[in-house]
Amino acid sequence: MALVFVNGQSENTIQALDRGLAYGDGVFATMRVSNSQVMFIEAHLSRLNQACLRLGFQPPVLSDLQSRLQKHAQSLGEGCIKLLISRGVGGRGYTAPSNPTITEVISLHEIPKHYQGWQQQGISLSVSSVQLAKQPLLAGMKHLNRLEQVLIKQYELTAKADDWLILDTDNHVVETSMANIFLVKGNQVITPKLSDSGVAGVMREQVINTLLDNHFAVMATKVTMDDIKNADHVFITNSLLGMVNINSIIDRQVNASLSWTTHYKPWQYTTPLLTQLTLSL
Repeated sequence: MALVFVNGQSENTIQALDRGLAYGDGVFATMRVSNSQVMFIEAHLSRLNQACLRLGFQPPVLSDLQSRLQKHAQSLGEGCIKLLISRGVGGRGYTAPSNPTITEVISLHEIPKHYQGWQQQGISLSVSSVQLAKQPLLAGMKHLNRLEQVLIKQYELTAKADDWLILDTDNHVVETSMANIFLVKGNQVITPKLSDSGVAGVMREQVINTLLDNHFAVMATKVTMDDIKNADHVFITNSLLGMVNINSIIDRQVNASLSWTTHYKPWQYTTPLLTQLTLSL
Protein backbone atom coordinates (compact mmCIF):
# COMPACT_ATOMS: atom_id res chain seq x y z
CA MET A 1 0.00 0.00 0.00
CA ALA A 2 1.20 3.51 -0.85
CA LEU A 3 2.28 5.86 1.91
CA VAL A 4 0.15 9.01 1.81
CA PHE A 5 0.74 12.42 3.39
CA VAL A 6 -1.99 15.08 3.41
CA ASN A 7 -0.81 18.60 4.19
CA GLY A 8 2.33 17.14 5.71
CA GLN A 9 0.56 14.63 7.94
CA SER A 10 0.64 10.86 7.50
CA GLU A 11 -2.99 10.17 6.63
CA ASN A 12 -5.06 9.12 3.61
CA THR A 13 -8.21 11.24 3.85
CA ILE A 14 -9.16 14.69 2.59
CA GLN A 15 -12.18 16.83 3.40
CA ALA A 16 -15.40 15.93 1.61
CA LEU A 17 -15.84 19.42 0.15
CA ASP A 18 -12.34 19.63 -1.32
CA ARG A 19 -12.55 21.16 -4.79
CA GLY A 20 -10.10 18.63 -6.16
CA LEU A 21 -12.63 15.93 -5.34
CA ALA A 22 -15.70 17.94 -6.35
CA TYR A 23 -14.47 19.51 -9.60
CA GLY A 24 -10.98 18.27 -10.41
CA ASP A 25 -9.83 21.77 -9.43
CA GLY A 26 -6.11 21.26 -9.14
CA VAL A 27 -2.99 19.78 -10.67
CA PHE A 28 -0.64 16.86 -10.10
CA ALA A 29 2.82 15.60 -10.94
CA THR A 30 4.34 12.13 -11.10
CA MET A 31 8.05 12.10 -10.33
CA ARG A 32 10.72 9.44 -10.55
CA VAL A 33 12.95 8.91 -7.51
CA SER A 34 16.37 7.41 -8.22
CA ASN A 35 19.25 7.13 -5.75
CA SER A 36 17.11 9.02 -3.20
CA GLN A 37 16.79 12.02 -5.49
CA VAL A 38 13.71 13.39 -7.27
CA MET A 39 14.65 13.43 -10.94
CA PHE A 40 14.14 16.79 -12.70
CA ILE A 41 12.55 18.26 -9.58
CA GLU A 42 13.00 21.86 -10.69
CA ALA A 43 11.25 21.17 -13.99
CA HIS A 44 8.38 19.39 -12.23
CA LEU A 45 7.87 22.26 -9.79
CA SER A 46 8.13 24.88 -12.54
CA ARG A 47 5.40 23.12 -14.53
CA LEU A 48 3.24 22.75 -11.41
CA ASN A 49 3.68 26.43 -10.57
CA GLN A 50 2.65 27.49 -14.07
CA ALA A 51 -0.39 25.21 -14.00
CA CYS A 52 -1.60 26.57 -10.66
CA LEU A 53 -1.24 30.13 -11.93
CA ARG A 54 -3.12 29.26 -15.12
CA LEU A 55 -5.96 27.92 -12.96
CA GLY A 56 -5.91 31.12 -10.93
CA PHE A 57 -4.48 30.20 -7.54
CA GLN A 58 -1.12 30.41 -5.84
CA PRO A 59 0.79 27.14 -5.37
CA PRO A 60 2.62 26.27 -2.15
CA VAL A 61 5.98 27.97 -1.57
CA LEU A 62 8.12 26.03 -4.04
CA SER A 63 11.31 25.99 -1.96
CA ASP A 64 9.41 24.49 0.99
CA LEU A 65 7.65 22.01 -1.27
CA GLN A 66 10.94 20.97 -2.82
CA SER A 67 12.36 20.30 0.65
CA ARG A 68 9.38 18.12 1.57
CA LEU A 69 9.61 16.15 -1.66
CA GLN A 70 13.33 15.60 -1.26
CA LYS A 71 12.82 14.42 2.32
CA HIS A 72 10.36 11.79 1.07
CA ALA A 73 12.79 10.82 -1.71
CA GLN A 74 15.49 10.17 0.87
CA SER A 75 13.23 7.70 2.69
CA LEU A 76 11.93 6.11 -0.53
CA GLY A 77 15.29 5.54 -2.23
CA GLU A 78 13.87 4.22 -5.51
CA GLY A 79 10.33 4.61 -6.78
CA CYS A 80 7.73 7.22 -7.59
CA ILE A 81 6.31 10.26 -5.81
CA LYS A 82 2.90 11.55 -6.83
CA LEU A 83 2.17 15.13 -5.83
CA LEU A 84 -1.39 16.46 -5.94
CA ILE A 85 -2.30 20.10 -5.32
CA SER A 86 -5.95 21.19 -5.14
CA ARG A 87 -7.54 24.57 -4.50
CA GLY A 88 -8.75 23.15 -1.20
CA VAL A 89 -12.16 23.27 0.44
CA GLY A 90 -14.81 25.45 -1.20
CA GLY A 91 -18.55 25.91 -1.31
CA ARG A 92 -21.12 23.89 -3.21
CA GLY A 93 -20.93 25.93 -6.43
CA TYR A 94 -18.25 26.28 -9.08
CA THR A 95 -17.11 29.75 -7.99
CA ALA A 96 -13.69 29.46 -6.38
CA PRO A 97 -12.95 30.96 -2.96
CA SER A 98 -11.05 34.22 -3.14
CA ASN A 99 -8.46 33.09 -0.57
CA PRO A 100 -8.19 29.31 -0.90
CA THR A 101 -6.36 27.07 1.54
CA ILE A 102 -4.41 24.68 -0.65
CA THR A 103 -4.62 20.92 -0.14
CA GLU A 104 -1.33 19.07 -0.72
CA VAL A 105 -1.24 15.29 -1.08
CA ILE A 106 2.05 13.41 -1.46
CA SER A 107 2.04 9.65 -2.02
CA LEU A 108 4.94 7.23 -2.38
CA HIS A 109 4.81 4.28 -4.80
CA GLU A 110 6.88 1.57 -6.44
CA ILE A 111 7.77 1.74 -10.13
CA PRO A 112 5.58 -0.74 -12.07
CA LYS A 113 7.67 -3.88 -12.58
CA HIS A 114 6.78 -4.29 -16.26
CA TYR A 115 8.38 -0.96 -17.19
CA GLN A 116 11.84 -2.54 -17.35
CA GLY A 117 10.63 -5.02 -19.96
CA TRP A 118 9.05 -2.21 -21.93
CA GLN A 119 12.34 -0.32 -21.99
CA GLN A 120 14.27 -3.37 -23.15
CA GLN A 121 11.80 -4.71 -25.70
CA GLY A 122 9.63 -1.75 -26.74
CA ILE A 123 5.83 -1.80 -26.80
CA SER A 124 2.88 -1.80 -29.19
CA LEU A 125 0.02 0.70 -29.30
CA SER A 126 -3.61 0.47 -30.36
CA VAL A 127 -5.53 3.54 -31.59
CA SER A 128 -8.24 4.46 -29.10
CA SER A 129 -11.80 5.16 -30.24
CA VAL A 130 -12.03 7.76 -27.45
CA GLN A 131 -10.78 11.10 -28.73
CA LEU A 132 -9.60 14.13 -26.76
CA ALA A 133 -11.64 17.33 -26.80
CA LYS A 134 -9.90 20.58 -27.71
CA GLN A 135 -9.61 23.11 -24.89
CA PRO A 136 -6.67 25.52 -25.24
CA LEU A 137 -7.18 26.94 -21.73
CA LEU A 138 -6.26 23.55 -20.24
CA ALA A 139 -3.94 22.19 -22.93
CA GLY A 140 -0.54 21.02 -21.75
CA MET A 141 -1.59 21.05 -18.10
CA LYS A 142 -1.61 17.97 -15.86
CA HIS A 143 -4.87 18.95 -14.17
CA LEU A 144 -6.95 16.72 -11.92
CA ASN A 145 -9.89 16.25 -14.28
CA ARG A 146 -8.81 13.09 -16.13
CA LEU A 147 -12.22 11.73 -17.17
CA GLU A 148 -11.13 11.35 -20.78
CA GLN A 149 -8.28 9.09 -19.68
CA VAL A 150 -10.66 7.14 -17.42
CA LEU A 151 -12.93 6.52 -20.42
CA ILE A 152 -9.95 5.48 -22.54
CA LYS A 153 -8.81 2.97 -19.93
CA GLN A 154 -12.28 1.42 -19.64
CA TYR A 155 -11.72 -0.30 -22.97
CA GLU A 156 -9.71 -3.52 -22.93
CA LEU A 157 -6.54 -3.61 -24.97
CA THR A 158 -5.97 -6.47 -27.36
CA ALA A 159 -3.39 -9.09 -26.42
CA LYS A 160 -0.94 -7.50 -28.86
CA ALA A 161 -1.14 -3.94 -27.49
CA ASP A 162 0.36 -2.39 -24.34
CA ASP A 163 -1.15 1.11 -24.39
CA TRP A 164 -3.53 3.35 -26.29
CA LEU A 165 -2.58 5.91 -28.93
CA ILE A 166 -4.86 8.93 -28.52
CA LEU A 167 -6.12 11.28 -31.23
CA ASP A 168 -8.13 14.50 -30.87
CA THR A 169 -11.49 15.21 -32.45
CA ASP A 170 -9.74 16.42 -35.61
CA ASN A 171 -7.94 13.05 -35.86
CA HIS A 172 -4.57 14.53 -35.01
CA VAL A 173 -2.22 12.40 -32.90
CA VAL A 174 -1.82 13.83 -29.37
CA GLU A 175 -0.16 11.29 -27.05
CA THR A 176 -0.64 7.85 -25.56
CA SER A 177 -2.79 7.32 -22.48
CA MET A 178 0.28 7.79 -20.29
CA ALA A 179 3.12 9.29 -22.32
CA ASN A 180 4.18 11.80 -24.94
CA ILE A 181 5.06 10.54 -28.40
CA PHE A 182 7.91 11.37 -30.81
CA LEU A 183 8.46 10.52 -34.48
CA VAL A 184 11.91 10.29 -36.04
CA LYS A 185 12.40 10.97 -39.74
CA GLY A 186 16.04 11.13 -40.77
CA ASN A 187 17.68 13.81 -38.61
CA GLN A 188 14.34 15.38 -37.70
CA VAL A 189 12.37 14.59 -34.56
CA ILE A 190 8.68 15.54 -34.48
CA THR A 191 6.30 15.63 -31.53
CA PRO A 192 2.65 16.69 -31.47
CA LYS A 193 1.91 20.33 -30.77
CA LEU A 194 -0.06 20.46 -27.51
CA SER A 195 -1.85 23.80 -27.90
CA ASP A 196 -5.36 22.30 -27.89
CA SER A 197 -5.14 19.17 -25.72
CA GLY A 198 -2.74 16.72 -24.12
CA VAL A 199 -0.15 16.92 -21.35
CA ALA A 200 3.23 18.58 -21.89
CA GLY A 201 5.32 16.15 -19.88
CA VAL A 202 8.52 17.01 -18.06
CA MET A 203 10.39 14.20 -19.82
CA ARG A 204 9.13 15.52 -23.17
CA GLU A 205 10.76 18.86 -22.34
CA GLN A 206 14.02 17.18 -21.27
CA VAL A 207 14.19 15.12 -24.45
CA ILE A 208 13.46 18.10 -26.70
CA ASN A 209 16.18 20.20 -25.05
CA THR A 210 18.70 17.36 -25.14
CA LEU A 211 18.07 16.57 -28.80
CA LEU A 212 18.40 20.26 -29.69
CA ASP A 213 21.73 20.34 -27.83
CA ASN A 214 22.80 17.40 -30.02
CA HIS A 215 21.95 19.30 -33.21
CA PHE A 216 18.73 17.48 -34.07
CA ALA A 217 15.98 19.41 -35.83
CA VAL A 218 13.05 19.15 -33.39
CA MET A 219 9.59 20.35 -34.37
CA ALA A 220 6.30 20.48 -32.43
CA THR A 221 3.48 20.43 -34.95
CA LYS A 222 0.20 18.79 -35.89
CA VAL A 223 0.79 15.07 -36.42
CA THR A 224 -1.39 12.74 -38.46
CA MET A 225 -1.49 8.97 -38.75
CA ASP A 226 0.12 9.38 -42.17
CA ASP A 227 3.06 11.12 -40.49
CA ILE A 228 3.43 8.15 -38.16
CA LYS A 229 3.16 5.75 -41.10
CA ASN A 230 6.07 7.51 -42.81
CA ALA A 231 8.29 7.74 -39.72
CA ASP A 232 11.58 5.86 -39.46
CA HIS A 233 11.07 5.30 -35.74
CA VAL A 234 8.55 6.16 -33.04
CA PHE A 235 9.18 6.38 -29.29
CA ILE A 236 7.35 7.60 -26.19
CA THR A 237 8.47 9.36 -23.02
CA ASN A 238 7.31 9.99 -19.51
CA SER A 239 8.99 10.65 -16.18
CA LEU A 240 8.77 7.05 -14.98
CA LEU A 241 9.42 5.21 -18.25
CA GLY A 242 12.14 7.46 -19.58
CA MET A 243 12.17 6.66 -23.32
CA VAL A 244 10.60 3.55 -24.85
CA ASN A 245 10.51 2.38 -28.47
CA ILE A 246 7.25 1.68 -30.27
CA ASN A 247 7.31 -1.60 -32.19
CA SER A 248 3.90 -1.38 -33.83
CA ILE A 249 0.62 0.53 -33.89
CA ILE A 250 -2.71 -1.19 -34.49
CA ASP A 251 -5.59 0.83 -35.93
CA ARG A 252 -8.68 -1.35 -35.65
CA GLN A 253 -10.91 1.37 -37.06
CA VAL A 254 -9.34 0.98 -40.51
CA ASN A 255 -8.11 -2.59 -39.97
CA ALA A 256 -4.47 -1.62 -40.41
CA SER A 257 -1.21 -2.13 -38.55
CA LEU A 258 2.12 -0.29 -38.71
CA SER A 259 5.38 -1.80 -37.51
CA TRP A 260 9.05 -0.89 -37.13
CA THR A 261 11.62 -3.69 -37.15
CA THR A 262 14.70 -1.54 -36.48
CA HIS A 263 14.77 -0.15 -32.97
CA TYR A 264 15.83 3.43 -32.44
CA LYS A 265 18.18 3.87 -29.49
CA PRO A 266 17.12 7.34 -28.33
CA TRP A 267 19.22 7.33 -25.19
CA GLN A 268 22.43 7.34 -27.23
CA TYR A 269 21.76 11.05 -27.84
CA THR A 270 20.88 12.00 -24.29
CA THR A 271 22.76 13.28 -21.31
CA PRO A 272 24.10 10.88 -18.65
CA LEU A 273 21.17 11.85 -16.42
CA LEU A 274 18.65 10.79 -19.07
CA THR A 275 20.63 7.64 -19.69
CA GLN A 276 20.48 6.78 -16.00
CA LEU A 277 16.73 7.31 -15.92
CA THR A 278 16.14 5.22 -19.03
CA LEU A 279 18.33 2.26 -18.19
CA SER A 280 18.14 1.94 -14.40
CA LEU A 281 14.71 0.39 -13.93
